[in-house]
Amino acid sequence: MGKIILRLDRVMADRKISLKELSEKVGVSNVNLSKMKTGKISAIRFSTLAAICDALDCQPGDILEFNQSDADV
Repeated sequence: MGKIILRLDRVMADRKISLKELSEKVGVSNVNLSKMKTGKISAIRFSTLAAICDALDCQPGDILEFNQSDADV
């Protein structure tokens, strides 16, 4: 089965925004954003994803990537 990879770290680096600044804009704790940034989460609320996309001026597809190489063919 394929898996979803979070690219939040890459988008944050492109936008030159710190974890603290994003946390303040989105209203999510540093700890939870850090877990998202490192891919150590199993779910994300659409409202949180929307707030992150709004703060980073990006699309969900900029943050989420589907790795199909592990998928059964």
